[in-house]
Amino acid sequence: MKLLVINPNISQDVSALIAAEAQRSMAPGTQLVMATAASGMEYIETRFESLLAAPAVAQAMAQTPDADAVVVAAFGDPGLPALKEISGVPVIGITEAALAAAALMGKCFSIIAISDRITAWYRDCVEYNGYLPRLASIHHLRDKLNSIGSVAEDFSEKLVELANQAVHEDGADVIILAGAPLAGLAREVAGRIPVPVIDGIAAGVRFAQSLAAMDTGSHRAGSLTAPPAKPRQGLDPDLDALISSRQHAVAAAGTPIAGAHS
Repeated sequence: MKLLVINPNISQDVSALIAAEAQRSMAPGTQLVMATAASGMEYIETRFESLLAAPAVAQAMAQTPDADAVVVAAFGDPGLPALKEISGVPVIGITEAALAAAALMGKCFSIIAISDRITAWYRDCVEYNGYLPRLASIHHLRDKLNSIGSVAEDFSEKLVELANQAVHEDGADVIILAGAPLAGLAREVAGRIPVPVIDGIAAGVRFAQSLAAMDTGSHRAGSLTAPPAKPRQGLDPDLDALISSRQHAVAAAGTPIAGAHS
């Protein structure tokens, strides 16, 4: 199995954290392809920054068209669900994976985030995925970050404190340590938090592998099928080829794509 994991941030330090946790979470025989966004932000905190990240994620998908599954490795899932439309394999965001895992492990959960600015977007993501009634709270760091690649190391004590506050004051049954910069931290601090602690990278990687192994088939109808064929211009050749390939695959399966004669 070839697993494509995409860091929608431009930080190579964060990509290293993601890759390390992905390697620990992969099944034997899985090949990791790690990609980093070629454009965008050092780390994503807002809806607009997520918007800017989405094309870079699509581009990375287009450059590895033979992947068996894809993980979008930034909390907030930049580009989802649109990216699912142009892929014939599972595309999993670490937010949707972490939320699904939390829902399986407890009635309510809390999210621990790295900044105040990021929390509104995270709440939107929880609502979009249908879990808002089960969100106990979102807590966040209030300190200025020294480096996005060292957040977990610099603030592990404070993050554990916030997690325990969510458990004891908000009633959280599960804690989600949110964001790729915190990749791997859940393993280190789980013994200091009295409820299950979820790492989005680990959840995304494991769900992606499981769905690929289930061989459920791809979207050939419905809201996540390929975009309608129509004239287009100015796209990178790899991305243009990915769109065409997806449209042709759906058409070959006997499901006409609106505008396919264009």
